[in-house]
Amino acid sequence: MIVVNAVITSKPQDIAALQSAIHTMEVASREEPGCDDYTFSVELNDPNMLRITEKWHSVEALKGHMATSHMAKFQNVIGAHPPASMEVTFYEVTEIQPF
Repeated sequence: MIVVNAVITSKPQDIAALQSAIHTMEVASREEPGCDDYTFSVELNDPNMLRITEKWHSVEALKGHMATSHMAKFQNVIGAHPPASMEVTFYEVTEIQPF
């Protein structure tokens, strides 16, 4: 499984301006083959922090996602509201059972 964890620092008004694009991105991404989760969230204690958590079956599924038209459209929208910073980390993981 591939897990993507992104942390975006932005202004609350810019995050609000992205809401429609975020909704479209979540819905379209969750319908893609190999996507188990695709979720944006704003930190409760810091409205300047937007997080993206993704779970993919494989690197190939993630690569396919990166080539979609909804990803290109989202990149254009976020480009119109550039964040102060963005950190994206990719992990290859094995799911384990809770203790």
